[in-house]
Amino acid sequence: MTVPATGRGTTTVAPRAVRRIAERAAAEALPDGGAVTRGSASVRGASARVTLRVRLPYPVRADETAGLIRDRARSRTAALTGLSVPHADIRIDALSVLPVPSAQQPTGGRPPGADATARGVEAAAGIGGRGGRIRAQRRLPAAVTAIVGAAGCALLLVDVVAVRLSGTPAAWRTWLVDWAATHGPADAAVRLGGVVAALTGLWLLGCALLPGLRRGLTLSVPGPHLRAALDRTAAARIVQDRAATVPGVVRVRVRVRRRHVRVRADVGFGDPQQVRAGVGRVVGAALPELGLARTPALRVRVRSEPRGQPPTTEESAESPAASPGAPAASAAASTERQEG
Repeated sequence: MTVPATGRGTTTVAPRAVRRIAERAAAEALPDGGAVTRGSASVRGASARVTLRVRLPYPVRADETAGLIRDRARSRTAALTGLSVPHADIRIDALSVLPVPSAQQPTGGRPPGADATARGVEAAAGIGGRGGRIRAQRRLPAAVTAIVGAAGCALLLVDVVAVRLSGTPAAWRTWLVDWAATHGPADAAVRLGGVVAALTGLWLLGCALLPGLRRGLTLSVPGPHLRAALDRTAAARIVQDRAATVPGVVRVRVRVRRRHVRVRADVGFGDPQQVRAGVGRVVGAALPELGLARTPALRVRVRSEPRGQPPTTEESAESPAASPGAPAASAAASTERQEG
C-alpha cells in the first residue's frame, strides 16, 4: 500500500539548527586566527536566509575571504538541511592581529628559555621597536576640572539670565565684588587664595605634561605603533625567583627601579664571592629575558650569615647594563669587603 505524499508528514528544520550549521560551515572556511562571533537564520518555506558576523585576522583580503565564507556557508547549509539558501550575508565585525613569530628557524634541540633569551638580547641590542611610555589617563583630575568648570559656567549663566530678566545681579556676585573691593593684595586671605590657585595650576600642568604610571617598565615592541609595559613588582618576582636558584642563597630581596635593579642575597653556606658571582651571572642573564626597552644596571649585594652567628661579611657588586650578557667577572672588580 502506497501512502500519498500529503499523508507522509512534514520535515521542519528549525532556524536554530540552520544557524548552527551555517556557523560551523563558515568556521571551516575561515583562515587561521578568524572566528565566527555571531550568527542568525530565518526559515520561510523551503528557503533559508543566513547572516553571519565574523572576525578576520590582519592582514587578509576581506572581500575574497568573505566570498569564500559565503559560498561555503550556502553550499553546506543547503546540502545538510535540504533548504535553498539564496542569501547569505557575511559581516566583518573586527580584525585581529596575529602574533609575530619570534624566530624563522625551527627551535629543535634548544632549551625552553632560549627563545625568550634571544628576544631579550634583540631588545637590548635595539632590534625591534622601542615602545613609548604609556601615559596615565588622569580620570580623577579630568573629572574634577570638568565639574568645577561646569559649575562656574552654570553660575555665570544663571547670573547673566537674572540680570537680563530682572536687572538685579545675584547676591553672591554682589558680595564677591564688595569683598574684592575691600581686600587688597596685602590681605592674608588673598595671598592664601593665590598660593592655592598657583599650586592647583602647577598640579594640572603636571598632570597634562608628565606621563605618570611610573610603576611600569617600558618593553621593547615589534612595531612602531605598539606600547607595552611590565609592572615593577612582576619584574622583581622574576628576578627573585632566578636568584633564589643559586646554591647557597637562603633569602633574596629585590628592588626594581627604572634604571637599576638592586639584589640583596643572604648566604647560608658556601663562599660569598662565588655566590655573588653566581647571582650576578643568573640575574644578568634573566634581565634581557624581560624584554625591556632599556636593560637596567644590576647591583648585587651578598651578606654571609652562618648559623648561630651574626653577619660577618658583606659584599656588594655593581655591573652596568651596557651589554645584557656582561660576565660577572667584570662586576667583581668593584667588590667591597667589610669586616663586621
